[in-house]
Amino acid sequence: MKYIFIAIVVFVLISIVKFLLRKIFKVKKVKRNFFSYNHINESHRKVDKWMRRFNALTLMILSILVINDKSMIYLYLIGISMLLALDYAVRAFFEWKFSEYPKQAF
Repeated sequence: MKYIFIAIVVFVLISIVKFLLRKIFKVKKVKRNFFSYNHINESHRKVDKWMRRFNALTLMILSILVINDKSMIYLYLIGISMLLALDYAVRAFFEWKFSEYPKQAF
């Protein structure tokens, strides 16, 4: 029950922060599909394809390392965090430079 409550509180806080940032920076809300490729242009599609391949290879290598040595779980978690940050940074860069709605990147 505590976990559900914590998840609800986190969801509400994230929603409030998003709402406030949209109002403060006057960012239009853009409707997107949940699981879709939202590529800005052809170069974004190419970079994203290479990023996905690199992420898959890195996660496989990190998984093998964790399977062989259970004490390296921290390395796996750091790797996932870094890959996610890199993915979001690339997406934000392309949205900021080439999108119709550059403020959406923030």
